[in-house]
Parts: sequence; C-alpha cells; structure tokens
Amino acid sequence: MLINKDNLPLVAMEFMNEVHLEDVDIINDLFCAVLEYENNPTDDNEQILHSKYKVWYDHTVDHFQKEEVMMKEKQFPPYPIHQGEHTFALNRMEEVFKQWQSTKDINILKVYMQQELPEWLVKHIQTMDTVTAMFLKTGLSPCAMQH
Repeated sequence: MLINKDNLPLVAMEFMNEVHLEDVDIINDLFCAVLEYENNPTDDNEQILHSKYKVWYDHTVDHFQKEEVMMKEKQFPPYPIHQGEHTFALNRMEEVFKQWQSTKDINILKVYMQQELPEWLVKHIQTMDTVTAMFLKTGLSPCAMQH
C-alpha cells in the first residue's frame, strides 16, 4: 500500500472525504501495477498499468470538475488559486506519464508516486480542500475567520 487511508486528512464536506478515499484506492491499485510492471515488464503488464493510469486520471478530472462547479456556484473567493492547483496536478500527471511512455523507465512513475504524489495530495487536502470544504459548508470566507 502506497497511501494509508488512516493518514488522510478529513474535511468538513463528506462527499470530498469520500472522493479522497476513492482516490487512495485507485492510486494504491495503480501503484501495485507499477510494481508488477517493474518486476515483470511484459506488454500485458504495460497495458494494465496504462489502463489503471487512465482510470486514475479520468477519476481525478471528474473529482476536480465537481469541486470546481461547487466553488463557482458558491462564488468561493480563492477559486482561481484552488483551480490552478488542480490544473498543475493534472498537467503533472500527464507529464510524468508521457515521460514514462517515451522512456519505459518505471522509476519515473515510481518516484513520482512514492515521493511527489502523496506529499502533494495530503498538502492539497490540508490546505485548499480544508478551506474550500469549510466555505462550502458554512459560506464563510477564510478571510472572515481570521479575527
């Protein structure tokens, strides 16, 4: 297991917590495929890895779009910053996968998934998602809470 669900921060909106737990299941499943390919780099294992990466990417796009729709509907003031983090994450996912596809060096995916991804995910939940969830739940701007 790459990411332990018990270590995942929770936010004020349950639907966001549920999606984050789904993310972790998909990421952990993908990481198993990365390790399987590393141990046995067959065409079949490459296709499985590719398929699982696509599932993760598509799930992430859907996850981010749902959050962004809610942020826009509720007129969340720091929307551009949060949305920018989403764009950064998706671009990074694409970039890493393209690097792996062009080199077939599994360490590109492994290092990204072991080092960069878990840190980014936890930090994003602790900062962007925590503030966003509180705003969606209460309607209070993060700035209004700093008295």
